[in-house]
Amino acid sequence: MTDQKFSILITTKNRLSDLVFTLGKIQYLIERKDVVCVICDDGSTDGTTSFIQTQYPEIQLIQNAKSRGLVYSRNRLLSLVTTEFAISIDDDAHFVTENPLESIRNYFEKNANCGLVALRVFWGIEEPFFKISNEKPNQVQGFVGCGHVWRMKAWRDIPDYPSWFIFYGEEEFASFNLFKKKWEIHYLPEVLLNHRVDVKARRDKSDYTIRLRRSLRSGWYLFFLFYPVGIIPRKMTYSLWMQFKLKVFKGDFRALQAIILALFDLVWNIPRIMKNSNRLTKKEYEAYNQLPETKIYWQQEK
Repeated sequence: MTDQKFSILITTKNRLSDLVFTLGKIQYLIERKDVVCVICDDGSTDGTTSFIQTQYPEIQLIQNAKSRGLVYSRNRLLSLVTTEFAISIDDDAHFVTENPLESIRNYFEKNANCGLVALRVFWGIEEPFFKISNEKPNQVQGFVGCGHVWRMKAWRDIPDYPSWFIFYGEEEFASFNLFKKKWEIHYLPEVLLNHRVDVKARRDKSDYTIRLRRSLRSGWYLFFLFYPVGIIPRKMTYSLWMQFKLKVFKGDFRALQAIILALFDLVWNIPRIMKNSNRLTKKEYEAYNQLPETKIYWQQEK
């Protein structure tokens, strides 16, 4: 029986500089005997594969000959895991907390119904100056993809991430399925991760429209996959109204394009939605909504 308890999983594509920084930050974890690191290179053309093979021969590397998307790559990585726990981080994220694995393992051991641990995430180019949080662990609705830990027994108890989502929404898909299977998701603020992203600057990037399109459609997919039928019309109407109110009516016509394309995607994927639907009962829906919301952003406390 292997002594390895943790797999660290990273998906990357053409972000070598980010990956180099991340691997440097977590190298002390990669070198541990109880850890295996697996990276999926999703069709990079910037020398990512050569770098990993040369500088980190101890890392298990898999490749997609052509890009297949984040969700497909995460499924590939998780299918290879043989350890009890799997830590998923983005290629532009690293642990700030020292010795995070001990905290994660201890928490899982004390909480048998916890199928997934959501880490505390600070979104910013630089690490936060104040790193300590007064928050307490608690059960939450969901998690964010850039930093979470699977109990692999729970992962194997639900369907794989929906690769047809491409990007966005796979975490919520898993969250609903975990809830249906009576697995809990817990927020563990003791472990802090720095996601090196300037969130405000994303609006000005050239991929703003495609990101918004994918975000909208994934949310709508989830309505039709998991929500009780009677609730869907109200949720769709409100979602559309808020997009027009906050974006289109203020002159953001790139958002209008994203909305139209996302609606087309929704109609196109109706057969997949019908095949994969796993609706909550009204009672389950009410219970799910009583849980604290997903902890996405942590603001440093002064």
